[in-house]
Amino acid sequence: MKSGFVGIIGRPNVGKSTLLNAILGEKIAITTEKPQTTRNTIRGIYTHYAENEDEDDVQIVFIDTPGIHKPRNKLGEYMTESAINTFSEVDAIIFIVDDALSKGPGDKYILNLLKETDTPKILVINKIDQIGPDAFAEIYREYEETGVFAEILGTAAIDGTHVEDVIKAAAGFMEEGPMFFPDDIVTENPARFIVSEIIREKILLYLQDEVPHGVAVEIEQYEEEDNLTRIGAVIYCERKSHKGMIIGKGGRKLKGIGKSARQEIEALLGTKVFLETWVKVRENWRDSDIALTNFGYRD
Repeated sequence: MKSGFVGIIGRPNVGKSTLLNAILGEKIAITTEKPQTTRNTIRGIYTHYAENEDEDDVQIVFIDTPGIHKPRNKLGEYMTESAINTFSEVDAIIFIVDDALSKGPGDKYILNLLKETDTPKILVINKIDQIGPDAFAEIYREYEETGVFAEILGTAAIDGTHVEDVIKAAAGFMEEGPMFFPDDIVTENPARFIVSEIIREKILLYLQDEVPHGVAVEIEQYEEEDNLTRIGAVIYCERKSHKGMIIGKGGRKLKGIGKSARQEIEALLGTKVFLETWVKVRENWRDSDIALTNFGYRD
């Protein structure tokens, strides 16, 4: 068997989590159109058994990382550091872009970081369904001229276009090794973590502006009974005014968030779910080392 680890990196909102979900064929990472949706590194486990003698069995652990950006608080610093630290811990790196290198400093900054590592690098130009052939050719040319990437591919991760090519390219850098995880699991992240992420995703989708980025979700109760899972979740925000926005008039906003989250959690767990949510204020938690540790963003 060939096995190894592949890091998925890029600016916020270029489609890293969408690509991971497409590779696995199921959703393990939350996705929204808002930047900085991913806060933790999330491991997705892809296992494929050879269908003929010319192929190898392969297990690839894809690591979805937070978007690399200029941090504005300690949470942002943690997110960027965790993504950059992945460079030296993997066997290959997938760098996702969705625009020309000349369009902004973010991709240039990441490219310069990649130049300093010997880890093999694959460039994935995502969202090809939204950019025309001429724009794609320009992006391809700019990155090819850097001489940094072993392969350059185009995808539309949202509908799975050419995702198999990305898997094949990553597999090409895997070496003979052990099966790190059982072949029937797609992530090592515990159910409690995924549940908290689903709730946070619904908050991102239901709320606008900066409110969602100041929100953390902590699971205080998680009890499994026969055909029923009881979950108690606390939603932390940074301001009293944000608390009112999350709850909404007559509690409607919070009820909508809870209902949408519950339905997805039930599909994930395969049981009925009794979900209770509370909203509490913890001012400036994104700049608190203690809060970041308590919420699982820092060791």
